[in-house]
Amino acid sequence: MAQQERAIRTRKAILEAAAEIFDERGYEATTIAEVLERADVTKGALYFHFRSKGDLARGVLAAAVTTDGVRPQTLKLQELVDIVLLLAHRLPREPMLSAALRMAVDLQSRRQFGTRWPDWTELLTGFLKEAKDRGETRPDIDEAQTARMLVSCWTGVRVVTEGLPGDYDLPSEITLLFRLILPAIARPDILPRLEISAERAALLHDDMPAWRAETREAEIVGLAP
Repeated sequence: MAQQERAIRTRKAILEAAAEIFDERGYEATTIAEVLERADVTKGALYFHFRSKGDLARGVLAAAVTTDGVRPQTLKLQELVDIVLLLAHRLPREPMLSAALRMAVDLQSRRQFGTRWPDWTELLTGFLKEAKDRGETRPDIDEAQTARMLVSCWTGVRVVTEGLPGDYDLPSEITLLFRLILPAIARPDILPRLEISAERAALLHDDMPAWRAETREAEIVGLAP
């Protein structure tokens, strides 16, 4: 078990080091030597977990599709909102997430590795379908189309605000986005019950250590004989 835990930590350190450099310099400019130095691991340890720099890129992209930190809610639409808000709060703070977005919008990287936007669309489609089954959404929405537009708009907000003069707080911008588009998604009686704010995004982020501890404890209990 201790050896397995070390392997998990080593893999995580390598992936985080690669993400940091991808985010700083881009995929093409990153070298394996830089990743080794940043992660403080041997070449053998790196190649044990990742066969190539391309595998590192794919690992970073895969890690960016996450519902980490989102607790179950009474409303499924609230869970969807929480996923998107929390991502907005985490992305400027976590190189793993921002590196994945940088590679996704870079044409050369996108041609090599694709993006995880289809995965995000599928994930949000699932939440919208369940919300629709529960009667939380307008009955005429198309879940897949709506999810695709949410992913497109979220990405556009991040890319555009990065290129505008001045400072833009991503959770506040995504809150504005939700306030504009949720009336077209949620049933009128459900809309006032949804909590949508940059402050909620920060609270969700602050709760993540407790959420992870509870999740880990539940996993251990589940493994117990």
